[in-house]
Amino acid sequence: MTGAASGIGRAIAVGLAGSGATVAAVDRDADGLAATVEAIGGERSRAHQADLGDKDAILALRDEVVAAHGVPDVIVNAAGFDRVEPFMQNDDALWEALAQVNFLGPVRLTHAFLESILAAERTVKIVNIASDAGRVGSMGETVYAGTKGGLIAFTKSLAREMARHRITVNCVCPGPTDTPLLATVPEKVRDALVRAIPFRRLAAPEEIADAVGFFASDRANYVTGQVLSVSGGLTMAG
Repeated sequence: MTGAASGIGRAIAVGLAGSGATVAAVDRDADGLAATVEAIGGERSRAHQADLGDKDAILALRDEVVAAHGVPDVIVNAAGFDRVEPFMQNDDALWEALAQVNFLGPVRLTHAFLESILAAERTVKIVNIASDAGRVGSMGETVYAGTKGGLIAFTKSLAREMARHRITVNCVCPGPTDTPLLATVPEKVRDALVRAIPFRRLAAPEEIADAVGFFASDRANYVTGQVLSVSGGLTMAG
């Protein structure tokens, strides 16, 4: 799984390992990966450092993971980043980076692993981590929301293509969550978010991980192409 070095990604990695999975933890942050592997235990996880903005690195990662673990039973695309600022203050470098990591990263990684999975005539459960920003939009996150909306559409379309292979593809959309990324947002913005959430609190990363755990489990064998918001009621999208 990608994005495993911190925040939601780390919580997902720990949760999957707690359910019995052996986790190939992927991120470009070596120190964060080491902390995740330590939290899980070396017998249940292994760190794989890679920059998902680099298409050649993704292919090398696929070969490394398959050699170390075999083809995966679950793929979780949780890597992503954001920079909150008005659209007219954005620069082209930010747009390129958002598209490379948040959208093309999951697309390329999924394609690379599916080559091995389909060749082996295996199935897999794919879970993409998008955002409610991709469902309803978000001020100060316009292009970020665009990449997450693209990931949602990718999830649904890939689910249709992969259904004949009994491969499920689903998407979890976190609402505001207590992560290091959110800690970079000004305090008055965080307070306003909490006031807007019906539950009047941020999500814990582990609550996002619980939703991923469902889609990754046998309980979701007949569920595909679905988008689940975990937002304390902030977003109630049909």
